[in-house]
Amino acid sequence: MQHLDDSTRTELEAAAFRRLLHHLDEHKEVQNIELMILADFCRNCLSKWLVAAAEERGETLDYETAREYVYGMPYSEWKSLYQAEATPEQQAAFEARQAAKQEKGQ
Repeated sequence: MQHLDDSTRTELEAAAFRRLLHHLDEHKEVQNIELMILADFCRNCLSKWLVAAAEERGETLDYETAREYVYGMPYSEWKSLYQAEATPEQQAAFEARQAAKQEKGQ
């Protein structure tokens, strides 16, 4: 993508991000803990990254507003409608991933 100008690259990245959000919205059955176990990020991470990106540019974006954008609704609503309790197996896998990261010094 180095052949693209900065504006075009930014537009493509933004379009890909919107597509990712749409994809996650279409697959609400995918739990955040599963994303954390497999990819080490979740919808909440995306929200935090948006806040950080805003801050880097001198803009104000609060976490709850970012989460509402990522989830497509207030987080409390999404959580009550779609978030399942983590299973013991999921919790163990998440803890193992976190421990492995600690060993690597991340």
